[in-house]
Amino acid sequence: MPAVSAIEVTGLEREFPGGIRAVDGVDLEVAEGEIYAFLGPNGAGKTTTVRMLTTLLRPTGGSARVAGHDVVSEAGQVRRAIGVALQEAALDPLMTGRELIELQATLHGIPRAEAGRRGEALLDRVGLSEAAGRRVGGYSGGMRRRLDLASALVHEPRVLFLDEPTTGLDPVSRKGIWEEVSALNREGTTVFLTTQYLEEADQLANRVGIIARGGIVAEGTPASLKAEIGNPHLEIGLVDGSPETAAQVCRAFGRPLPERDGKVLLELEGGAGDVAQVVRALDEAGILVESLELVEPTLDDVFVAKTGEHIEEEASG
Repeated sequence: MPAVSAIEVTGLEREFPGGIRAVDGVDLEVAEGEIYAFLGPNGAGKTTTVRMLTTLLRPTGGSARVAGHDVVSEAGQVRRAIGVALQEAALDPLMTGRELIELQATLHGIPRAEAGRRGEALLDRVGLSEAAGRRVGGYSGGMRRRLDLASALVHEPRVLFLDEPTTGLDPVSRKGIWEEVSALNREGTTVFLTTQYLEEADQLANRVGIIARGGIVAEGTPASLKAEIGNPHLEIGLVDGSPETAAQVCRAFGRPLPERDGKVLLELEGGAGDVAQVVRALDEAGILVESLELVEPTLDDVFVAKTGEHIEEEASG
């Protein structure tokens, strides 16, 4: 029996005034119960896509259905079925965490007594019970993200949209959000996650879609996408000598990749067996090697292969 689709998108487009097409014919499908990670460089169309899928922005072409409802003609039904936590949470700094959760419940038509019970349970779930009576203006970035997540869950949505939920958080706060997202998914919630953290996509997602220049350029499980790349790459740190010259020397052994952190990157066609030859060739060219690391394919390699650039993990998109 085929999986039920939580999200179905066909030829989705969004053009802004001046002929700027931010999203250009996106097709994707997310099964119920999946975590789907949406990766893309800054300005690729990730956030614009999410805004259309959550009814915050009207498409200028194509169609999309979320939780079985059309995002244009059945926008109200879509909103009742989804939870949304965007990059910039609209949290009133003068309200307490408890007040904000209860307000969100009221907006969804949940009776007062039930709203109180549900709010307390959610605050406990995201570790904010002790801070529930404090004004949100005094919350840390990680606490705000957790409160926003709790707010998005108050009406028990079928599909949860998270737009870069951990950008700018410290590693401990980020891990806490990851654990909560995984727990929600185990309980049956479908998660559509935009992120610029490759580790986040690798750890959380059942499938990954990579968007560039407004269109999907790759899609699959993290393992299958990495398997497509196939060859390991060599990261070469130089004592001296030009990285450009070193890249030219390395061309004889594989495909040069965009430089990263001052290191020359080379996809090795012959695998680990070519490392010694690369070092010898660089030495003969008068280029001294400081460090060498052979790295198996990662999602960053997939990203480079599909988009021609490294993802900038601290940027917003």
